[in-house]
Order: sequence, then structure tokens, then C-alpha cells
Amino acid sequence: MASTAIQIPSRLPLLLTNEGVLLPGSSMRISVETSRNFQLVKSRLLKGTSVKSTIIGVIPNTRDPDSESEELPHLHRIGTAGIAVQVVGSNWPKPHYTLLITGLCRFQIIEVLKEKPYPVAEVEQLDRLEQYTDGIGELSDLSQEFYKYAIQLVEMLDMSVPVVAKLRSLLDSLPKESLPDILASIIRTSTNEKLQILDAVGLEERFKKTIPLLVRQIEGLKLLQKTRKSKPNDEKRTVAIRPIRRNNQIPGRPLHLDAVEEDDDDDGDDIVMLEKKIKSTNMPEQAMKVCIKEIKRLKKMPQSMPEFALTRNYLELMVELPWNKSTTDRLDLRAARVLLDSDHYAMQKLKRRVLEYLAVRQLKNNLKGPILCFVGPPGVGKTSVGRSIAKTVGREFYRIALGGVCDQSDIRGHRRTYVGSMPGRIINGLRNVGVNNPVFLLDEVDKLGKSLQGDPAAALLEVLDPEQNHSFTDHYLNVPFDLSQVLFIATANTTATIPPALLDRMELIQVPGYIQEEKIEIAHRHLIPKQLELHGLTPQQIQIPKEATEGIICRYTREAGVRSLERKIGAICRAVAVKVAEGQHKITNSSSAHVTAKEGKEGVPEETKSESITDTTDLAMPPEMPIVIDRHALKDILGTPIYEMEVSQRLSQPGVAIGLAWTPLGGEIMFVEASRMEGEGQLTLTGQLGDIMKESAHLAISWLRSNAKKYHFTNAVGSFDLLDNTDIHLHFPAGAVTKDGPSAGVTIVTCLASLFSGHLVRSDVAMTGEITLRGLVLPVGGIKDKVLAAHRAGLKRVILPKRNEKDLDEIPANVKEDLDFVTAFCLDDVLNAAFDGGFPAESRHSILNSKL
Repeated sequence: MASTAIQIPSRLPLLLTNEGVLLPGSSMRISVETSRNFQLVKSRLLKGTSVKSTIIGVIPNTRDPDSESEELPHLHRIGTAGIAVQVVGSNWPKPHYTLLITGLCRFQIIEVLKEKPYPVAEVEQLDRLEQYTDGIGELSDLSQEFYKYAIQLVEMLDMSVPVVAKLRSLLDSLPKESLPDILASIIRTSTNEKLQILDAVGLEERFKKTIPLLVRQIEGLKLLQKTRKSKPNDEKRTVAIRPIRRNNQIPGRPLHLDAVEEDDDDDGDDIVMLEKKIKSTNMPEQAMKVCIKEIKRLKKMPQSMPEFALTRNYLELMVELPWNKSTTDRLDLRAARVLLDSDHYAMQKLKRRVLEYLAVRQLKNNLKGPILCFVGPPGVGKTSVGRSIAKTVGREFYRIALGGVCDQSDIRGHRRTYVGSMPGRIINGLRNVGVNNPVFLLDEVDKLGKSLQGDPAAALLEVLDPEQNHSFTDHYLNVPFDLSQVLFIATANTTATIPPALLDRMELIQVPGYIQEEKIEIAHRHLIPKQLELHGLTPQQIQIPKEATEGIICRYTREAGVRSLERKIGAICRAVAVKVAEGQHKITNSSSAHVTAKEGKEGVPEETKSESITDTTDLAMPPEMPIVIDRHALKDILGTPIYEMEVSQRLSQPGVAIGLAWTPLGGEIMFVEASRMEGEGQLTLTGQLGDIMKESAHLAISWLRSNAKKYHFTNAVGSFDLLDNTDIHLHFPAGAVTKDGPSAGVTIVTCLASLFSGHLVRSDVAMTGEITLRGLVLPVGGIKDKVLAAHRAGLKRVILPKRNEKDLDEIPANVKEDLDFVTAFCLDDVLNAAFDGGFPAESRHSILNSKL
């Protein structure tokens, strides 16, 4: 379009941009983010119905690029009228528009008519130039000179490139007066240089300002070619146009010559180096064949294809993987025992299993890595034990957190069918550690999820099967990788949520909670020194005796692990840190005050001198060190004790018994309460109970009703029919906590027996076990955790099923000394042990007297 045919409105909305200078005949993408420009797009461009409504004035805003103030910034005098050929909107990361503007002609601002919501100005069109004609004169000479340099510049490029050939044809077809603006928008120029060309209203002046820029670009290309020719034995290189996106470049438009760069074949050199690395890597034959095939495809592939980067990343991963790199195990059992004992207190069963592994490895060097699973409550040191095992064996350690993982691609990787695919966590971990026999800790394996993307627990079956993982195939690699030398360690709080097929592949090692003596020892060996170091304290500043640690454990933390204990110790250290810091501040102030009094002694009245010296003496008194934490300090710092011994108070009336429950957080004591009232024989259960505990309650009621005469159980009206005109309410306190499991039967029977007989259950007894309809006591699990919970609560007698007697071997000796264990074969034994002096009954079950 010739410039004389362009007519723009006399009033134009103004778009202020700091992204470059738009020249007539060129196109430019402009991001719309400021409020003024935002309003212009919404009010003018998006609602416009005619072509004229899409013509706007583009003003380079070079002085105040990010201005969001209400006042309009200083406007450049001359701008470019442009037509918005495309408007693209997006809401991420925040609402914004991107405009594609094509420049039409120059204009000059006469007057700004309004500033809000977007500026509108009265303008005068400037490109009403005389029609260019060939002739004699300075303008004609300048035009010929400009055309000569433009042709020379284009011919220095590779004409086989379609964009360059199109640019050559444009030089012959476009009007001469349009060439300076178009070439200036293509060649490499600064913003100030483009502003000078924009301000060059006269065609003669525009030619004069553009010709030096063309000459500079030509000289730069000549220097580049000369440098290339001077390189000896250089491979064949070509000067090509590399599509580097600029602010004023759009797809489908003539490419900017400021993006013309030498293709140094750096990528080609990298491919050659990558091929050498592949051939020098001692990978299996199958993997080597795949890599050779992919490197051949990579050489033939254009670099602009997305698959080029994907294939290159794949080959780099194959080179980095430790196909045959491994570390040598340290097989010194004596040193390993010392290291494990120094890092972790107690945990004898777990340490014994690690030493067994080391001993077998020492005797048979090619032992495959076992699959160990540490099961226990939080805070008992399962994860840190895995790290200690790696240090003991002398292997690299890598932790994979599986909590919340619900995509099988996290384990097996993504298939290489799209950009962004990546290997799974197993292969990625091997690349990070750099050896093929590390210690992998699969943390929280019981918290794997399941979604539409597959089941990651099923994906772990091949990883954790010693008979299969020697040829584990990641979807991204698509070639087998040997995982048989990896020592896998999984951690879990419970085995209930682990699929049976996955559980079958692992060797379970129970890591129970700590007893009180073990917690005290752990606190003084590990936790207190760690917290003192974290808080900048020393043993000369604070002392926490064992009596204070015992008070924290008994009255402020009731847990299986030691995390809450460590937090309480940290709270004590913070409180002491305040005292120590205040004491140092006083000493510092006293020293400065002493110096001031000494230096200003002359000329100070006697009263002031003596007063200053007295104050200095008071400030110089340091706090007493060390600060010893006793019972009063614990109450001041940690507040009122959270756990008080309330057992005797809760069992002060009939209808209450104490049960023992297992949770993923460790063992807990559980109160069961019952009451009766006149009614229609209904049984009400409250306390967030599961189906199994509801069945246990119905079993208990049925057994009590069938044995009411033998045990003298009567209801509120004295009848042996316990539900005759009587409603029973059975409640498990802490109703917000869901409770379920087959271990509350004996506790419910004891609670109801106390209610119907009017006798009080012993306040120092707890029990666990399931029942049958005939009154037999069935074995349950989690005995050690439950016994430790009873010991923490200060109870003295524990009633267990007879068939759980073998589990008492795992109980520490000092806990056995503090507790009286009663093993029950039937409910008769339970009731005799739960009440003082035995439970009053007229007769006993003759069938159950044999006590198998």
C-alpha cells in the first residue's frame, strides 16, 4: 500500500508501549498489562465494529515504562498509527492481552483530548509525502544508494532460505519510500536509533539516517565471514537465519536481520561428543543398540523439531545412568555395631537384622538386596535408621517420599510420546546417586494413592520383587535396568493399607514405640545436645536433669515416638535463650556504663558519680548459670501439664472399664462407659465406631444376657432379662476419633458386667482381646504397643488373651517388672482379674474349666 493512499482518523486512542518502536510497514507484538492499555483494548478493540475502530496510535513510552500512576506520563511527540490485526487474551498468570499491530503511517500529537480511562489525542498525519519519481537530485541519489546497500546485504545471506528469497523480492516490489522503515525494522538497531528514524518525517532525512545502519550491518557480516575463513581445517559451515524471536517480529513476516547469526554447528559437535560417550559407556548390549539407533535418528533430525530435544535428553540420561558403577560395601561387623549403637538407642531387633545382612554379605558377596519394611508409629526413627544403614554399609543414600503419590508414572516413568516426558523416581534416583547399589528409602509406602492415572502400589510390585527387579523396565528408558543390587528399605505406619501382593514382597520389621526409660536416654544422648546446638546454648548455660525429662514425658507428651518430646525441649531452650540474651545485654550495658562513668569522672558532681557507680554495680550482676530446669520451670515454660493421672477418677463408679487400642501412632488406652435407663430394650452405641466394634458390642450383650443368672446380672427393675424395659447406652469417649478393630470385646463385657452388677472395675487394670459368642477370648495384635501404652498411663495390671502370651517376650524387662500380666482363656478369667477379689458368681462354666 502506498503511503499516499493511507487515511487515518483525526482522533486516535493512544497505546503506550515500552517494548520497542513500531515503524510504518512493520509488525509488532505488544503485551497489554497496564490499566490504561487494558481499558483501551476492552473498550475500543474488542467492541469495535468497523475497520477504523481497530486503528490506534502506538507511542513509544521510553521514559516511564512501568508507570501505573493516575497522571499521564510524558508522551513522545511522534507515533505510528497501526491497525490491530489480532487480539489474544489470557488469564494466566494474570489477565492480559497480546496485540499484533501493523504500522500504517506516522502521526503527530496536536492535543491530548482526554486521559481516562485511556488517552485519546487529536493527531495530524505526517506521511503525506510527495510521490517518489526517478530523476536527478539528492533524493534520487540517496534512494539509489540505499537500494544498492539493501541488495548487497540480502545477497550476503543464503538465498536458498525461503525467508531470504522473499525479502529479495520485496525489495523490487515495494515502493522506494517504504524501504527505509521496513529495512530499519529488520536490521539490528537500538531503540534510540529507531526513534530517530521515526522522527525523520522527511524522506530525504530518513534515507540519510538509515544508510549508515545498513553499512554497519554489512560490515558486521563481512567480518563474520572473514573470521570463519581464517579457521584452519574448519568444517563446512553455512550462514543461516536462526529464528530468534524479537519484540517486533511475528510469524509469517520478513525475518529480522538482527537475528542472522552464524550456525557454528555447536549442536553438531555436541552430538559427536554424545556419540563418543555412548560408545565408551559400559552399558548392556540391548541398551547400546537402542542408543546407537537413536543417535542415528538424531543426526538426521532438524533441530527445530520438538523430538530433537526429547531424543537428546533421552541419550544424555542413558549416558548418565550407572549401568556398571557401584560402591564397595564396608563389611566390618564390629564397626557397624558401634556405629548403629551410637546413632540409635534401643531398636535391638532392627539392628540385629542389619548385622545379619552384613554378615551374610561378607560370606556371600553376590547377595541380592533384601526388601526391608520398617513398620511403626511416627517419630521412632524409621527414616533415620535407613540413613544410618547406608552409612554403616558405606553406600549412597536416596529417599523417595511416596506419601500422596497417585500416578504410576511416578514409579515407572512416562512413555516418550510427548514433550515433557521424564523417567520415574527410581531411575531418576539412580542417576542422582551415580551408582547401581545405593540404599533406597521408600518413605510412607502405606500412604500411596490410586487415581485414573493408575495404581503406583501395583507399579512397585516389579521394583520390590527380588525375582523380577533384575530386569526392571522404566517406560521412559524402554530397556531393562538391573535393580537387584539396590538395598530397598520401605517405611510404613501400618500394614492395613498396603496391598497384600506388595506386602508379600517385603520383610516386615516392627519398630515399636519407646518406653519411658528409653525416651529419657534418647533425650540426653541425642535430643538435648541437638536442641542446644540449634538454639546457640551450651551445657554451662542450661541443664535439664533426668527428673525434668521424665516430667516432660509423663505430663506433657504421651506418644510412641520422640517428636513431641523434642519440640518440648526446643520450647525450653527458646525460653532459656531469652534469659541468656537478656543477661548478656545487661552485662554489655553495665560495661558501657562503667566506661562512661570512668571517662567522665572529671567535672561530674559527686552525687552523680556515686549514683552512676551504684547503677553500674547492679547492671554488672550476671544471671545465675547454669539455668537448671526443675518442676517449677517446666510449669512456667510449658504451662499446666496436659496429661494428669485421671484413671482413678474415671473409674469411681460402675459401668467404666479401660481397654487397650493400637493406632498407627502407637498404643493408646481407651475408656469404655455404659449407662442404663428405662426404655424398650434398645442398644445405643456412640463414639465414631466401626462395624467390627459394633459387632463386638452386640456379642457382649448377647453373652451377658445368656449368662445373667449365673453371674447375677440384673437390669434396673431387678430382672435377669437385661433388656427388659431397659435401654443401654455404650459410649467410647473421644468421639471425634474413629475407632474400630477386633480387640475391644473383653473391655465391653467388663464394662457392662460392672454396670449390671454394681461392682467397680479396678482402676489400675487395662485389657485387650476379642470374644466369641461362647465366651472364649481370642488373640489380637499390637501387644507390645498396647502394653507400653498401659505402662505410660501408670497402670499396674494388663489382661491379655492366653494365646498372646508368646508376645510378652518382646516386652522390655523393666516394663515386665512394673506390670502384672494376666492371661485369659475365657471371659470368666477376665472378670476375675478385672474386679477386686474376683467377680462374684454362683457357678462357673463347666465347659471352659479345661482351659486349653
